[in-house]
Amino acid sequence: MGNPKAFLTVPRKEAGYRPIIERIRDFGEVEQTLNTRDRQEQASRCMDCGVPFCHWACPLGNKDPEWNDALYRGEWEKAYKLLKKTNPFPEFTGRICPALCEKACVLYLTTGEAVTNRENECAIAERAFLEGYVTIEHPERNGKRVAVIGAGPAGLSAATHLNYAGFEVTVFDRNEAAGGLLRYGIPNFKLHKDVIDRRIRVMEQEGVKFIYGQAIDPEKLPDGFDAYVIATGTPQARDLNIPGRELKGVHLALELLAQQNRVLAGQTFSDDERVTAQGKDVLVIGGGDTGSDCIGTAHRQGAKSVTQIEIMPKPPVGHNPNTPWPNWPVILKTTSSHEEGCTRRWNINTLEFLGDGGRLTGVRVQPIDWKPNPEGGRPIMVEAGEPEVIKADIVFLAMGFLKPQHPQFADNVVVCGDAASGASLVVRAIASGRDAAARVARMFAK
Repeated sequence: MGNPKAFLTVPRKEAGYRPIIERIRDFGEVEQTLNTRDRQEQASRCMDCGVPFCHWACPLGNKDPEWNDALYRGEWEKAYKLLKKTNPFPEFTGRICPALCEKACVLYLTTGEAVTNRENECAIAERAFLEGYVTIEHPERNGKRVAVIGAGPAGLSAATHLNYAGFEVTVFDRNEAAGGLLRYGIPNFKLHKDVIDRRIRVMEQEGVKFIYGQAIDPEKLPDGFDAYVIATGTPQARDLNIPGRELKGVHLALELLAQQNRVLAGQTFSDDERVTAQGKDVLVIGGGDTGSDCIGTAHRQGAKSVTQIEIMPKPPVGHNPNTPWPNWPVILKTTSSHEEGCTRRWNINTLEFLGDGGRLTGVRVQPIDWKPNPEGGRPIMVEAGEPEVIKADIVFLAMGFLKPQHPQFADNVVVCGDAASGASLVVRAIASGRDAAARVARMFAK
């Protein structure tokens, strides 16, 4: 390492977010960037820790110490080449990854201030595009054709690795553009869609073919291919089938998020079709990242008020003794969307959607608690207060997704990403796509 003692004198410094009063007026990315000097100084904090747990924690096996050292020395092209060896899309993960590597960073485990790996990764990727380190490769073809079904992060990863391995790759997707949940689930204020389009152009120039607007039945795969990769994600959201579910104003989270992203892309919707929080009291049910994305979107649409409820208990701040290393630390997360204004409540169970004339007017909920299950397993939910009504004109259900079920596929079909594991992280989907490509390559190894 160029400066193995920098962590002793250089504190962690994040780029931070644009001012709230400014960012809630548009859908531009909220995260700012550091100047070159500060960014390289942050990279210098990556010390010679001996056992770099970041390697192990990252599903992609990113070599953070190596590219952080190159970044610290100002060797940006070298840093990008090191990063690209393990991560085909650092511009995606550099924006939206929860940074498993940072929670495994020795500095985090000892001081609570990890190296800013995620931000460093994004800075390296952006410099690579800016200065032309992202070059077009033309692999030698092996004569085999592979169809990738689904253009989300797993499918894009599989397509990229298969293409570099010499396969002729065609990606099919039911939507009008590539990206999957990157495009239709994650708001522009976290990941602007120009970032996706830029990468797709590179893939196309390198020989990957994309066919949009085709919903492929996994049991009727297209003819003419030697192998298939199923990367269709988790299309079925978890619903809440309680009284009043049919009321106008109760929506799945993606009905809001996907439509808003399409509006920003230039599509139009009728007043009856439009899902908007403008001037409304908003209730988000679900305390994860998707719920947070609904909050930020509601603010930008002009919501009157936003409340988020979660059925699980409130996590502790900073440290959770129940999730010690090497577990992922379950601690309170306050996102940029939460900072913009939101009433947050935990241990709340939803009982009924209330309405008048077919339209939602409120939600009846009840405070609950959890007690240990004497037989083990999931704790038992118990009442902890009287039912109450939360006023709401519109509700967004952000409670996750159901793991898809698949038929028995032929030996030349590989399933990857959320389609295989159920809903997970983008970085895990990218890693799964890479592994799927390797499995296909082994099918035809001589």
